[in-house]
Amino acid sequence: MMQTDLIEKCKNNDHLAQMRLYDQYCDAMYCVSLRFLKDPDDAKDTTQEAFIKAFQRLGQFRAEVTFGAWLKRIVINQCIDFLKSRHQHHLSLEENYLQVADAAEENWEVDDDISVEAVKEAIAGLPEKYRYVVMLYLIEGYDHQEIAQILGITTITSRTQLMRGKQKLQELLKHKRNGTRH
Repeated sequence: MMQTDLIEKCKNNDHLAQMRLYDQYCDAMYCVSLRFLKDPDDAKDTTQEAFIKAFQRLGQFRAEVTFGAWLKRIVINQCIDFLKSRHQHHLSLEENYLQVADAAEENWEVDDDISVEAVKEAIAGLPEKYRYVVMLYLIEGYDHQEIAQILGITTITSRTQLMRGKQKLQELLKHKRNGTRH
């Protein structure tokens, strides 16, 4: 069955079609949630809630982007809402997420002597407004226009917060490299 047919059936409340769509995307969306939330149970709950929202809002899906991209945006917003409501400021990264592919932006490399754990701690220590932009840009690979839409800010604000977040991150990592704390 083609993706568009499956989505149309889901829009008509076909529970089997909804289960097929869920099965197609649940693992990938869980991974997205887990990158934002440290706890696997919270990630499962948040992913489930995001799917419920997605099925409720499926009538708003216009296929301007892929279904996966549309769903991922819902999952990320659900994660951000969860973090805000719980005041949890955790981040789960894997080592391979610490490299930036976009050479158009300034250099994001860190010294080899700085551990992945130190980078995780530094990102988690960023002020919330910077942390979300840094996570969406570095980890999820969104551009500034997409980040602006997700967070309800302007693209200029996204760029500014990323720049300031990067500066703050470098400052935090500099203290770790030098063995000092602020």
